[in-house]
Amino acid sequence: MSTPVLTQPGPEPVVTARPTTGQRLTSLMPVIALVVLLAALTIADPGFLTQSSLTAAVRTSAPLVVLAAGATVVVLCGGIDLSIAALCSLATVFFALWLPDLGGLTTVAIIAATGAIGALQGVAHVLLRIPSFIVTLGGMSIFTAIALVISDAGPVRVVDRDATHWLTLYVAGVVPMAFVVALVLVAVVSLVLRLTPLESWVRATGYSESAARLAGAPVDLVKVGAFTLSGASAGLAAVMLVSRNFSGSPTMADNLLLPAVAAIVVGGTAITGGHGSLWRSLAGALVVTLLRVGLPIVGVPSAWEQILYGAIIVAAVALTLDRSKVLIIK
Repeated sequence: MSTPVLTQPGPEPVVTARPTTGQRLTSLMPVIALVVLLAALTIADPGFLTQSSLTAAVRTSAPLVVLAAGATVVVLCGGIDLSIAALCSLATVFFALWLPDLGGLTTVAIIAATGAIGALQGVAHVLLRIPSFIVTLGGMSIFTAIALVISDAGPVRVVDRDATHWLTLYVAGVVPMAFVVALVLVAVVSLVLRLTPLESWVRATGYSESAARLAGAPVDLVKVGAFTLSGASAGLAAVMLVSRNFSGSPTMADNLLLPAVAAIVVGGTAITGGHGSLWRSLAGALVVTLLRVGLPIVGVPSAWEQILYGAIIVAAVALTLDRSKVLIIK
């Protein structure tokens, strides 16, 4: 008589909740808002819907798309990265200072350095059990201070423009190379998430971290990876800004934090995590960019821009917040 063999059951597959009808509708809202906004701006200024105007708009949106794409993965995990703009500004200063010595390798060095900084924030969040809000808020302050110190609180000129010249080119003479790079980033990260278990791990972590751990998902590694991607994206956005401004500055990207957060929530990514996508953040970034471009067209003073972003963020979070995960609002 054979003796039965006892086997240790492996981790259960991670299963995420199916999107509700409301979530499906929310997923279409960024595209609808983009089309409506384009139509409104064209009515207000018939000369807006031209090749030159649209090319300028998408070129302006490229750094914002990259910042929002990296931060979206952190939000999908249920966290938040408030340091992206400050890290991006610091990276522009690093780029200007490192360029004379590193030359063409400066771009790779900047992305690697900011990715490592993002990973460090992720490790602090995971190991010290500190909320991501606090970790990145502290990081924002630290990065801003470092940038001010090493730059003597002023811009650092970039004399050699060859290292960033490729970002100023146009594909087929129409599409800015910077925007193509942003699209490639979104496409590559989306494909990696879709074709690997990473997407289910990320979404499961955002839906319910405790359930994801019980199901065997490497939650801590997923979080660190998300912050690493967010940091590396900040570095790539910094290179784009340097290619456009020919200098590094400790405050160059500071005005991109609210637009990046607005792009994420306008894109329908739930601030509580688990639901959303990078493609919708791309649409959200285009909506935010068109708002920035369109405000002067309709005669709204630029001083109202921050008020508009604040209102957009509050309204978008109210629409996308999963209240079943937040039983008590404090």
